[in-house]
Amino acid sequence: MDGNGRWAEQRNLPRTEGHTAGEQSLFEVLDAADALGVGWFTVFAFSTENWRRPVDEVRFLLEFNEEILLGRQQELHDRNIRIRFIGRRDRRVPRRLIRRMEEATNLTRTNTGLTFTIAFNYGGRAELVDAVQRIIDGNVRRVTEKTIKRHLYDPGMPDPDLVVRTSGEYRISNFLLWELAYSELVFSEVLWPDFRRENLYSAIKEYQDRDRRYGGVGESTGR
Repeated sequence: MDGNGRWAEQRNLPRTEGHTAGEQSLFEVLDAADALGVGWFTVFAFSTENWRRPVDEVRFLLEFNEEILLGRQQELHDRNIRIRFIGRRDRRVPRRLIRRMEEATNLTRTNTGLTFTIAFNYGGRAELVDAVQRIIDGNVRRVTEKTIKRHLYDPGMPDPDLVVRTSGEYRISNFLLWELAYSELVFSEVLWPDFRRENLYSAIKEYQDRDRRYGGVGESTGR
């Protein structure tokens, strides 16, 4: 969900105003995904690198994410949406925020609709490092791809079919490095606070028009 800061700067607003505006985009796109029958919807809310941002912005993001959980978890629960989190829960994350995460997870645990996964204090490399460490700690003698999968933050999360990156950035930025090996990537010039359901529809249409070969031969082209 990239481009919040630039959106605010273009309007001579504090960067935090961009994050606030991005909340509307998040829930409009989540609603659209849910209406389309999307099974898993994952967002990159706060990365392991985001701690390097100015202290005031980091503090705002921590409080902002807590406010979203407080304000939205019951609504999402009532809509049968399941909330999950991936990422490190180390000493940098306030204990009260971790409690909010656990409350949201427990409240929606048995829901059977869309799974809304929030990557918080997350990094793709950190996830792999943590997975390898758990494998070592478990004295696993033979490591396969399935072994690594079992030790990721959420082993039950399927690999994403589609990854959308907003704001004209053309890089992965340490997101789901293991999981997106065969994901289709769509890059949008739209800054996240301006991203709407129509932009999601456009990204999905582009995905549907692609030929996913997984290293093999395409069904439609034979190439």
